[in-house]
Amino acid sequence: MTETHTLEEFYQSKFNWIPDNLKTDVGHFNVFKIDDFIGDNPKPVPYNRRQYYKISLLKGKRIFHYAHKSVEVQQYCLQFASPQIPYNWEYLSTEQSGCFCVFTSDFFVQFGNLKTYEVFQPNGTHIFELTEEQFIAFKPVFDRMFNEIESDYKYKYDVLRTLILDILHQAMKMQPAMSVRNHDSNASQRIAILFLELLERQFPIEDLQQRFQLRSASDYADQLAIHVNHLNKSLKEIIGKSTSDIIAERVIQEAKMLLKNSHWNISEIAYSLGFNEVTHFINFFKKKLSLTPLKFRND
Repeated sequence: MTETHTLEEFYQSKFNWIPDNLKTDVGHFNVFKIDDFIGDNPKPVPYNRRQYYKISLLKGKRIFHYAHKSVEVQQYCLQFASPQIPYNWEYLSTEQSGCFCVFTSDFFVQFGNLKTYEVFQPNGTHIFELTEEQFIAFKPVFDRMFNEIESDYKYKYDVLRTLILDILHQAMKMQPAMSVRNHDSNASQRIAILFLELLERQFPIEDLQQRFQLRSASDYADQLAIHVNHLNKSLKEIIGKSTSDIIAERVIQEAKMLLKNSHWNISEIAYSLGFNEVTHFINFFKKKLSLTPLKFRND
């Protein structure tokens, strides 16, 4: 099973100390240079989930492995990591540089929900390969982060939140809109956000005692105290998919992660994902991907 790496473990392993403000109510933010973490022969980053968010601006050839995908980057990229998605990367060249920032969800608690951004969602785009010009355009944003974090400015963390949001929006402008199709429909958008929060709250599945509980459209409608038809209509309007399709896609996503990155058998994975019969899980998986879970695991 993939381990979950905490911020405490990150600081302890890299610096042998833990910041005093790590457990404060305002959340945590910090920014680093890649050069301070790698030597002449950089080692692969371990494959695991992180309990924090991370945005990296990187230079150097490497290959990323996350969830069920692998993405090779030739030179420049922007990477987004969230607690939902395990990942690692391998260096394919000795020349590596860049920077990254880490922050907790509490850092944004009064300023929006990070899970609503496509780059942090399980089916979103997490790696953006950049041109040299795009890399140069993003670098000053990180430079400002370094300047702000060292400053005595009273509202520096507000500035840092703004810089993170700037990166998020600049990245998402690089791809077609994925979720919000009707910006004027505030009620439907609010329902969609609440639904996605309920769905994502059940993941990742990290031990055999944990089980995916809300499996049907009516389960979520009951939780949100709305009619299931209203929920379906809202999700169709905002996301363009039915409630059942969104749930099924997320279950498939987690199934792929567990099949590739855990030692659980097929029956254990089926049970953790809410299937009482392993045959139901196998048929569900095969219908979605045209191959069995075992075939997917062994490929």
